[in-house]
Amino acid sequence: MPSKLLSRDHLGLLLGFVGVAVFGGTLPATRIAVAAIDPLALTAMRTAIAGLCALALLIALRRTPPPKALWPQLAIVTLCVSVLFPLLMALALLTVDASHGGVVLGILPIATALVAVLITHERPRPLFWIASIAGAALVVAFAVRQGGGTLALGDLLLFGAVVTSAIGYGFSGRLTASMPGWEVISWALVLALPVSLPAVALRLPANLSAIPLAPWLALLYVAVFSQWVGFFAWNAGMALGGIARVSQVQLLQPFITFALASMFNGEAITLQIVLFATAVVLTVAIGTRTRRAPA
Repeated sequence: MPSKLLSRDHLGLLLGFVGVAVFGGTLPATRIAVAAIDPLALTAMRTAIAGLCALALLIALRRTPPPKALWPQLAIVTLCVSVLFPLLMALALLTVDASHGGVVLGILPIATALVAVLITHERPRPLFWIASIAGAALVVAFAVRQGGGTLALGDLLLFGAVVTSAIGYGFSGRLTASMPGWEVISWALVLALPVSLPAVALRLPANLSAIPLAPWLALLYVAVFSQWVGFFAWNAGMALGGIARVSQVQLLQPFITFALASMFNGEAITLQIVLFATAVVLTVAIGTRTRRAPA
């Protein structure tokens, strides 16, 4: 019978993968949405919808607000995960494909692990870092190769999204020591409501009936799943398995995005993508099997 520690680690990795599978659909859905909805309006609406859902759940379960000492960290999560990341990503996807964005966001695991080292007492072993750097280097090399050796404005916006998301993920993981992961993202979204609701009123498209059904469905996906429900599994996984280790599962996210982009956006999946996917999966296997060193 596996030990409780191993079971806890494995459950954390499994929940992390569920979260990553949900997040893998974010880029394809956002790409569909920004074709008909302004990026600022899209960001405001997805945050407001998720915030109202979170508020309803918190009220239904009669959850009390977290201690005042935690609100500054929640504010960081709100700014990074609920505002900056979706806005930068939506702006980037005006000029780049979802599959291209998926590759660039592939460096998110190493960025999240670096944040974990800075804000927590996690100290992964050297093999963990070697695997992480190798995986990140692979996806960055892929992005540069696809871009003909250059990085466009869309790439720079996506790198900004990586930085803000890593910070948000890191502080979300830290807050799971004080409250359940689903509450972390829920309170963060509620904290954003005083900004997101007025922003919706200001940026709401004038002719709503002219927007096709597909962008509305994409908006609902990024609002309910990408912005809210996906974090239930993701935050719980980080709480169980550790921020730095579970973040390595994100190396699989670009390839989930590729599959969904092929299905829903009509983007081609080449042999080059498959080869890079295989190499990155190997680094994930090494990284996730590397146990954390004691703090």
